[in-house]
Amino acid sequence: MSLDRRNFLIGLGASLLSPSPRAHATNFPARPLTLIVPLGPGSSVDVILRTLAASAEKRLGQPIVIENRPGAGTTLAPGQMAATAKPDGYTICQLGLPVLRAPALRKTTFDPSMDFTYIIGLVQLVSGLVVRHDAPWLTLGDLINAARRGTITYGTVGVGSDAHLTMELTARRQGIQWVHVPFSSGEVTALLGGHIHAVASGSVWAPQVNSGELRLLATFGARRTTYWPSVPTLTDSGVDVVIEGAYGLAGPRDMDVAVVATLHDAFKAAMDQPRFAAAIANFHQETHYLDSTDFRAFALGQIEKQRRLVEELGLRLN
Repeated sequence: MSLDRRNFLIGLGASLLSPSPRAHATNFPARPLTLIVPLGPGSSVDVILRTLAASAEKRLGQPIVIENRPGAGTTLAPGQMAATAKPDGYTICQLGLPVLRAPALRKTTFDPSMDFTYIIGLVQLVSGLVVRHDAPWLTLGDLINAARRGTITYGTVGVGSDAHLTMELTARRQGIQWVHVPFSSGEVTALLGGHIHAVASGSVWAPQVNSGELRLLATFGARRTTYWPSVPTLTDSGVDVVIEGAYGLAGPRDMDVAVVATLHDAFKAAMDQPRFAAAIANFHQETHYLDSTDFRAFALGQIEKQRRLVEELGLRLN
């Protein structure tokens, strides 16, 4: 037998004995997975994803370890995952609108149009604008008119957040100005204490709205929320602004399609469980399921939309 033929047969035998990427994918998962939550323990996202993971791991047959990694307005952890995680499906991360907006605001180490594999869309945040129950403004129009006459201050979770963009777009399109006060936490407490006039944020204010301590003037989505159906949206109030903070799960780029399908199916089955619906309702948020293809399409559309909005506001950050 010639040396070349012998080497060929040895190589062929090795290839037959070695598992192919597809064979590896069919055995996925063979060990525990890590789900990175880019917020601290106890946040609504953390609690909801822990509930979801507890159901999904039963279908996957492997534990899902939650790793809290807050920072940079939820953009630090996804960027780290994109840079360092293997695309084997064992490391995935929550990914929301701030990640898709980040390259428009500042220089980033990742490109959300290329550096992530979009697995599944999960949740639609309910966001809105609240004032104290004893405030003189009964409607959004009242607050806008007050801003025409004097200084109105509002709090959000930070510069470049969904709520910050929403409020600044509203001001720009209404020809007014109001003063932004960013908080790392405690914005609702500041409002209740009379230190600011309003808060624009996700539904952290829900308990106080339900108890009557705060008044919800408008929500920021395309349609009214089922939790407070009598409260108008911004568009209902004559303001042509819609910001919807949906989020889902993603992994690093170039994940195997079979692995993505396995993860998608496990988390979709978990979404259908009563525990997930209860967790969503507890935080006054809404289910927003998107399959892998639709979640990627949503992300690509939002990347362009957020770029245009940031340019309109001139909000590029150093």
